Amino acid sequence: MAIWGGTWVAGRYAVQSAPPLGLAVWRFLIAGGALLALTAWRNGGLPRPNRREWTLIAGLSLTGIFLYNLCFLYGLQRLAAGHAALVVALNPVMAMLGAAWLQGERLTPAKLGGAAIALVGCLTVIGHGAPLAPLTGDVGVGEILIVGCALFWTLYTLIGRGATRTLPALVVTAYSTVGGCLLLFLAALIDDPAALVPDYAPMVWLCILFLALLGTTLGFTWFNQSVARIGAARASIFINLVPVAAVLSGAWLLDERLGLSVLAGGALVLAGVVLTQRAAQPMPENPR
Repeated sequence: MAIWGGTWVAGRYAVQSAPPLGLAVWRFLIAGGALLALTAWRNGGLPRPNRREWTLIAGLSLTGIFLYNLCFLYGLQRLAAGHAALVVALNPVMAMLGAAWLQGERLTPAKLGGAAIALVGCLTVIGHGAPLAPLTGDVGVGEILIVGCALFWTLYTLIGRGATRTLPALVVTAYSTVGGCLLLFLAALIDDPAALVPDYAPMVWLCILFLALLGTTLGFTWFNQSVARIGAARASIFINLVPVAAVLSGAWLLDERLGLSVLAGGALVLAGVVLTQRAAQPMPENPR
């Protein structure tokens, strides 16, 4: 979670001096290669998905890699890392509501209450302390893009549930990363081929390597291992630490200072997320 919080800081620093599409292509080119190598090592080769599984992987590539990262990097051009991460803390609640709408999962009063609290907090963060500002259109492009991150990650999560029923999570992550990289590469060729020229400053390359090898390859691998050991419900609770790590890292490394109203809104988001997750999970498992 500390690594994933740091990706917001690395992304924010990198997009201040390098084109977002170029950064994204190089990030996922490196990460895709590392994930494919890890997948081949663990499975004795690269598994061959069937047609249904390839369709789901294509959906993951489009939503969680391509569209999410366009919103992520272009949003971070306009917003502080900690501010943006607080908005995306709404992800688990959006995933819960999406599962209820699209997959028929039951909503309890506690879940709805937590979702309402998280929504008020998110609106407070987006509106810089004014929860009604987003409802009146008084919101910037950066905030809209970061909300897009939450939307596309929710779709990625819902599609991923279907894909990981028949394929290991590492395989799904590796193939969707490579597919998303191809989409980002095509977008860069169409929009600005010069963005792909890797003449970035050394610190930008360090950010790209952090995003690729730690944020994507190691972060996803460790999270998948934690899910296998303690279960998805218990592991997902720790995701609430990502915006906290992003705010602290942004303050330490980028000297970001968020207003009290934004931090209060972020606290509401986290409280709402914790409430919905506690309502969604069964009794705690015995520690192993």
